[in-house]
Amino acid sequence: MSLVRRARPGDAAEVLRLRQVMIDSMGSAGGSGPADWHARSLPTLRERLASEDGEFAAFVVDSPDRPGALAALVAGTVEYRIGRAGNPRGRVGHVFSVATDPDARRRGYARACMQELLAWFRARGAGHVLLNATPQAEPLYASLGFTRDPDPSMRLQL
Repeated sequence: MSLVRRARPGDAAEVLRLRQVMIDSMGSAGGSGPADWHARSLPTLRERLASEDGEFAAFVVDSPDRPGALAALVAGTVEYRIGRAGNPRGRVGHVFSVATDPDARRRGYARACMQELLAWFRARGAGHVLLNATPQAEPLYASLGFTRDPDPSMRLQL
């Protein structure tokens, strides 16, 4: 029996807690902004977690040491883009939250969650999967078959 399960609406606060762990570990500006972002994000996240057939999924491992807490999280979406060679259906998976509680690291939880998310992407016909990796996490992703791409991306904050 797998330790990994699909996150449910009741997990939303813990999902946001682990997302904050990820943001903090990256040391990026993504941690700045309104202090109430967790409370403002909860209703939408609960709605997305309730939709089993949507284009968003989160997979989690329950904490073995703290009842009601999560040990690990992986979340992603599938988007449509106009098809191209190598991905004629135009379905692209995006991994955007991978986090393990500091007290639960080095137990294989993130890897197990990633394997479930990758299976979910495959079942939805994604032709490839994109993610941003910290240097610390890159060995995990490389072991799962990810390769480094030149990054031409730009950002506009709205």
